Amino acid sequence: MGSNEPVLLRRDEDGVAWLTLNRPAQRNALSVELMTALQREIDAIGRERKVKVVVIAGAGPGFCAGHDLKEMRANPGRQHYEALFQQCSRLMVSLVKLPQPVIARVHGIATAAGCQLVASCDLVVASSEARFAVNGINVGLFCSTPMVALTRAVGRKPAMEMLMTGDLVSAEHAKAIGLINRVVPSERLDDEVRALAQQIAGKLRLAVTIGKEAFYRQAELGLDAAYAYTAEVMTKNMLARETEEGIDAFIEKRPPRWEND
Repeated sequence: MGSNEPVLLRRDEDGVAWLTLNRPAQRNALSVELMTALQREIDAIGRERKVKVVVIAGAGPGFCAGHDLKEMRANPGRQHYEALFQQCSRLMVSLVKLPQPVIARVHGIATAAGCQLVASCDLVVASSEARFAVNGINVGLFCSTPMVALTRAVGRKPAMEMLMTGDLVSAEHAKAIGLINRVVPSERLDDEVRALAQQIAGKLRLAVTIGKEAFYRQAELGLDAAYAYTAEVMTKNMLARETEEGIDAFIEKRPPRWEND
């Protein structure tokens, strides 16, 4: 990659924003520059009604190898480390809070903060060749911030095993423990991601936006509070004119006529 090549690429296709991490020689390690660029695009996309779904991909042989350890060691000290991990945490939270659903397209390794990025996305489609790990433990650095996203995506026992061993796990294993949604042959990866993105983009934007926010908020509540909150969410959703049209169309056995832009 040339020195003038941007670290993040974006292309828009039929309501889907494709964001590609573009540091292939570094396996798309999350440098400060790359995290800044990704944060900037996520913030902008949150204000763009034309974008209905976001896809995050990686250029080159890997999806994302976590933080850039060379950059980290070149800037030792508490102040730099605190700023770095705070920046990364804000980025991961931004993906969860983004109104649009985010799909990770994983074709290669996703390790440490790269695995955190996968776990922070709403949906994940991976190649059968993809591998996943939270492997900071192997260099003496427990993946504490990646653990936050990981333990919200998978059960405690498989999460703890990944965190304690640092072992790479297969895409099939990652699917079995709930880290990813689908495993496909590498030659079908783009088609599968595109089909899923377009399927979601065709749903009522209002319902998708309301639903994504409610999904994460209710998960942090107790049972009674979760039901009380989601009852209010469904009431708000039901009162929307677009939802009334969708229900009427279903009853009348016709396609809904939505203003879905």
